[in-house]
Amino acid sequence: MRYEIRVSGVLQETTRQEGFPELESRTVPDQTLLVGDVVDEAHLFGLLNRFQALGLTVTELRRLPE
Repeated sequence: MRYEIRVSGVLQETTRQEGFPELESRTVPDQTLLVGDVVDEAHLFGLLNRFQALGLTVTELRRLPE
């Protein structure tokens, strides 16, 4: 399953690479867009926990069509 996750604010390159190495990232105005494969529900909850631990606000989470 492929997901797109939008985060409020522009994340530093180090945070994107070290915090979410399995996701591709790019910045859009005032947001960071992360896209990647999520293997199962546990992986998804692990990603959400990482966002929370880093104090990041997820503004949108959606599953992309296969």
